Amino acid sequence: MKISFGKLGMGNWKLRIGQIFEQLRFYSSPLPVTHFRFPTFIWQLAIFCCCLLLLGGCQPTKVPKGIPVQVRQVVSGQTLEVLNPMQQPGLMKRVRLIGIEAPDLKQQPWGAAAKNRIEQTIGEIRGQELVLKPVVLEFDVQTKDSFGRWLAYVWHDGVLLNEQLVREGYVLASPRSPNNKYNERLTRAQEYARIMGYGIWNPNQPLRLTPAEFRRQNP
Repeated sequence: MKISFGKLGMGNWKLRIGQIFEQLRFYSSPLPVTHFRFPTFIWQLAIFCCCLLLLGGCQPTKVPKGIPVQVRQVVSGQTLEVLNPMQQPGLMKRVRLIGIEAPDLKQQPWGAAAKNRIEQTIGEIRGQELVLKPVVLEFDVQTKDSFGRWLAYVWHDGVLLNEQLVREGYVLASPRSPNNKYNERLTRAQEYARIMGYGIWNPNQPLRLTPAEFRRQNP
């Protein structure tokens, strides 16, 4: 789906929203009745909120070329265990999702929620057993981390799982060079989740420590 911003342009939509919130402060101050233009402002704000919702919800259906793998286990909200198709017989390989940072499994309820969300997305219940489906791994510049795990963007049914988890508020966007192919998408997804108050951004139950901060305080 392509969204047209007319003269505004994708690069300036944040600036325009900032201008609208400046107007909000203006209209919140006492004004004579003759200067009242509140309905126009509300209309502008509604349009741009709709644009934010569309930006958060739009995803390409075309999956980039990558390696199809069978998922054997969801280790955490950021790590999968897959069957390596490049080895015979196939051996298990761990995959770290690029550009995200999931709450530690000890950070409840957020850590378990992120892990469970992946299982719900790429799995189905057959009888009493959870069966995980195949996914496609897309690599970037750096293909492995210091632990030997594959670094990848994970696609399932045409959806970028890394982005979905961020947009739904299950994980944090955590761009790291040189793997920055989808940095902009992940950043927009996080802004959307924050505005909507999803998951870790829920004002009633926010994630108060980043995973790194949590692990430092809970070695």
